[in-house]
Amino acid sequence: MKLLLSAFALVLTIATVAIAEEEVKSEDGVLVLTKDNFDSVIADNEYVLVEFYAPWCGHCKALAPEYAKAAKVLADKESKIKLAKVDATVEPELAEKFGIRGYPTLKFFRSGSQIDYTGGREQDTIVSWLEKKTGPAAKELETVEAAEEFLKDNNVAVVGFFKDRESKEAKAFLATAVAIDDYPFGITSSEDVYAKYEAKCGSVVLFKHFDEGKAVFEGEATEEALKKFVTAQALPLIVDFSHETAQKIFGGEIKSHLLFFISKEAGHLKEYVEPAKEIAKKFREQILFVTIDADQEDHARILEFFGMKKDEVPALRIIRLEEDMAKYKPPTNDLSAEKIGAFVSDFLDGKVKQHLLSQDLPEDWDKEPVKVLVATKFDEVAFDKTKDVLVEFYAPWCGHCKQLVPIYDKLGEKYKDNDSVVIAKIDATANELEHTKISSFPTIFLYRKGDNEKVEFKGERTLEGFVKFLEGEKDEQPEEEEDKEDKPAKDEL
Repeated sequence: MKLLLSAFALVLTIATVAIAEEEVKSEDGVLVLTKDNFDSVIADNEYVLVEFYAPWCGHCKALAPEYAKAAKVLADKESKIKLAKVDATVEPELAEKFGIRGYPTLKFFRSGSQIDYTGGREQDTIVSWLEKKTGPAAKELETVEAAEEFLKDNNVAVVGFFKDRESKEAKAFLATAVAIDDYPFGITSSEDVYAKYEAKCGSVVLFKHFDEGKAVFEGEATEEALKKFVTAQALPLIVDFSHETAQKIFGGEIKSHLLFFISKEAGHLKEYVEPAKEIAKKFREQILFVTIDADQEDHARILEFFGMKKDEVPALRIIRLEEDMAKYKPPTNDLSAEKIGAFVSDFLDGKVKQHLLSQDLPEDWDKEPVKVLVATKFDEVAFDKTKDVLVEFYAPWCGHCKQLVPIYDKLGEKYKDNDSVVIAKIDATANELEHTKISSFPTIFLYRKGDNEKVEFKGERTLEGFVKFLEGEKDEQPEEEEDKEDKPAKDEL
């Protein structure tokens, strides 16, 4: 009887496991997780990368095919790493549990412990990041066959040729391998591998399946120099902007980008971009060349950010990320390689002034009680030392700005006959000032008469609140609680 019961229990256990396994569905090699199977999948697998997504999210849709390809690559390698996904709109409890605030959000579970995924959104960068987190930073390449397989399997791969692993150059190489997750690193001391790839001992070579095929590092091998070399050489000479490449573009070591606004349909790639490749090669580690296809509806926001219209394409701009996204415009619309080279050289030499957006000044800018300012008129009005000038920096799409309009109009009406007070507003999305950067809307500043001291208004946005502020009671302002709608919409360029 006991034997029968034991056998029955075993059958029941096997059946239960089978049912549990059937409950974990798979789509394109990616496990579909729910609140019912999440914990068991994480417990049963040493390594799991989980994507929290929303079906309507454009970035999630762009990631999906790359994520599926990464899952297949890992499966073909018989890797222990599993890729999974959670529809956060269907599983809100899981989204809340893991603090998901945007899509897609990826989290990596290693023996049940989670860390944030910080890799790229293309198949090769996903696989590289995961393999870095589950194995050595640099793979040991002991034979020519191993090296050939390593280079064949990876679109981009970095190999260090070091016999003395304790040398400062080898240590800098391995530190770089740890720091860069997007690309796989290999290391070898094999004379046969050296001969196969005509490499010297102590050299670092980046191999790639595009452009020149490989790049050899030159100079002193420090971690900083190697990181800059890898991030510059791992990208094509001219990178096409997309959801997949955005992270590589903006997350790289090179913070100055030349943006080529083009129309692929009009043939601009062949006419303007191809001839510029030699220029891109010359400045490769100083400035990143990026194409943006204006034909794509998703890129309309980028044109708007630069104050451009589609009929201005083809066109160039340089953007410096480290200077609050400062923009630079070439002096001519000539897109010949010679002129592009001169523009980049002048920019790097500090000879190009920042390009600030400004609307044309309306003829009736001062006819209404609330004056309408533009960038080119701003200083003349705001820095008039004979007047207190209150300026609202607004965005046309901002809900709080729209709610403020009737109150602000009443304020303008109240002071329209006061010669020492000016009530004004400026569209901060279409007008830029070198001396004032706006990070939320509406932002309201008072430029005080006499010394032009700039004082931010943080009180209640009521007529009474503004009047008290203007009459000198600014010290009693209760600071308003910040609302998310005040912030500009965050999106990748």
